[in-house]
Amino acid sequence: MSEKVRLSKLMSERGICSRREADDYIARGLVSVDGVPISELGTKVDPNCKIILASEALKQQKNLVTIILNKPIGYVSGQPEPGYEPAIRLITPENQWNEQKNPKLKMGDLKNIAVTGRLDIDSQGLLLFTQDGRLAKKIIGENSDVEKEYIVRVKYLGPESKLPEDKLNLLRHGLSLEGVKLKKATVEWVNEDQLRFVLKEGKKRQIRRMCELVNLKVTGLKRVRLGQLKLGKLPEGQWRFIDSDEKI
Repeated sequence: MSEKVRLSKLMSERGICSRREADDYIARGLVSVDGVPISELGTKVDPNCKIILASEALKQQKNLVTIILNKPIGYVSGQPEPGYEPAIRLITPENQWNEQKNPKLKMGDLKNIAVTGRLDIDSQGLLLFTQDGRLAKKIIGENSDVEKEYIVRVKYLGPESKLPEDKLNLLRHGLSLEGVKLKKATVEWVNEDQLRFVLKEGKKRQIRRMCELVNLKVTGLKRVRLGQLKLGKLPEGQWRFIDSDEKI
């Protein structure tokens, strides 16, 4: 017989919702297990059970807000730091992209919204904010394979006139950070001083640290894609809601 697990943990593992959202739904009596409503937090269930959300919870999930911001350099992605502003302060009615006339930002759209996949203070481009724990887990979860694409301006500091091919191949596969080998990456030249990186992981300052290992200095870094979501024509410092037909 399988060992029982916490219902909220199981719901998170199945991608039904985040654990925080699961606890909220359970407390409100919006979760049924094998046909039986569950309302007690901490309830343990069989890992093979059938879990169903009530229509109210499904409707709430459908209305969760996700926003793309074109973050400028100089803004921090998460919590405020002394002397710097968090990027979420750019999400105002005045900064909504004028090509997206509807819907408009309303009260409650930023409640419990969280940044998903951070960008360094000296990096720019696509920054995602979402109320949807399922989406956040898909992007930054331990087993995530969502692609993150960057355009990186670099300067080679090595003895050769340009980055040797063997060092370019190291960027693609063969480097380690903190003793852990990095996943394979797509790395190719866009022009003589810009590289295109496509990663399936997001360690702290990963691209900058990778470049340092092959004598490249990063002078500019911009994220242009997250999964199937593209920055596109969104102007710097402006934001938009993701459309209902857009997928990660």
